[in-house]
Amino acid sequence: MSNELTIVAATVLCLLGVALYGLLTVRNLFQVIIALQILVKGALIALVMAGKISGQLNLGQSLAVTVIVADTIVAVVGLALAVQVKRYTGSLDIKNLSTLRR
Repeated sequence: MSNELTIVAATVLCLLGVALYGLLTVRNLFQVIIALQILVKGALIALVMAGKISGQLNLGQSLAVTVIVADTIVAVVGLALAVQVKRYTGSLDIKNLSTLRR
């Protein structure tokens, strides 16, 4: 059991690390949304792992489902905004967002 938890914890840390690296380095809005999705997936695995450790696996899983629903809504809204930015500026570069000010 301890070996299994170590592997899951390492997976969570890897996902969080990859997502944070992606957020810090990419400038494309779609890639930023993908990095945020990876970050949330790492947090979901950590939630389920915490539920298993505490003996309340059902609570961890129900929290994970709630986060999945909220995360899906955020991703859809983010992608819709990215499409509108692409139409307005012609680019998905984050630097071009400053031209949206009036």
